[in-house]
Amino acid sequence: MDMAMTRNFCLMLLVWGCCMALHAQEGFVAHKKEVANGYNFCLYRPKNEADGVRCALVVFLHGASLCGTNMNKVKRYGPMEAMRMGLSLNCYLMAPQNPGGAWHPEKVMNTIEWAVANCHVDSSRIYVLGMSLGGYGTLDVCATYPDRIAAGMALCGGATVKDLSGLARMPLWVVHGTADRDVPVSASDRVVSAVKATGDGTRLIYTRMQGVDHGRPARVFYLSQTYDWLFSHSLEDEGRPVNRDYDITPRLLQGAYRSLQEKR
Repeated sequence: MDMAMTRNFCLMLLVWGCCMALHAQEGFVAHKKEVANGYNFCLYRPKNEADGVRCALVVFLHGASLCGTNMNKVKRYGPMEAMRMGLSLNCYLMAPQNPGGAWHPEKVMNTIEWAVANCHVDSSRIYVLGMSLGGYGTLDVCATYPDRIAAGMALCGGATVKDLSGLARMPLWVVHGTADRDVPVSASDRVVSAVKATGDGTRLIYTRMQGVDHGRPARVFYLSQTYDWLFSHSLEDEGRPVNRDYDITPRLLQGAYRSLQEKR
C-alpha cells in the first residue's frame, strides 16, 4: 500500500511538472511589427494576469547566435528554455529578437514601453539580463536608462555606450569567466572600472569566475536564485541598494540543470 501511494505521488509530481512546462511553452507568444522603432519579441504572460495584479517584467537580451527573424530562436536558451524545463516564474517575460548587429538601447526601451502600455506591468519592477551580445545590450540599456530599470545582470558582456556613469545609480551584477575566448574578461573589467571611477561602486556586484569559459555562465538563467535576486529590487527602494545576500559559484552552475530536473 505504501509503495503504491509513493508511486502515485511520484506520478502526480511528474504530471504536474509536465503541465507546468506545457503551460510555459504555450504561453510564449510571438509579436511581430508591433513596436515602432523597436524589436519583434516573444512574451510570456503570468497566470494571474487576468486578476489585474501588476507583475514584474523580465527582459532577456540574447547573444549573437539567436539573431535573425525566426522567433523560435529566442527560446533555444535562456529564461524561456528554463521555464520549458520547469522553472516557475510569476512575471512577464519578454525576449526581443535582434535581427543582427548591436542592441540599440532606444529600441529595447521602446519594446519595454509596449509591454508597459499593453500589460499589467509593475513599472517599478522592470529587469534586464543578457549574455554575450546580450550582455553588451544589458549594460548599454542600463547605462542609458538607470532610472527605468530596477536591476540588471550582464553575463560575458561589455559596453559600447561612452557614458557608463548611469550604471553606478542602480543595482547591477556583472558575471564573466576569465577563460572566455569569445568575449575577453577585460570587457567586463573595463565596465567595472568605469563604474568604480564614478566614486560610487556600492550598487555593483562583480563575479569574476576563475577558469570559466564563455558558455558556462549561461547556466545562470536556469537558477531560481537569479530571479529571486532580480525581484528583490525595486525602483521604490530608498537609495536603491544592491542585495548582496546571493552568490553565484561554479558549483552552483554545475548543478543548475539538475536542480530543474529534480523539480519536475
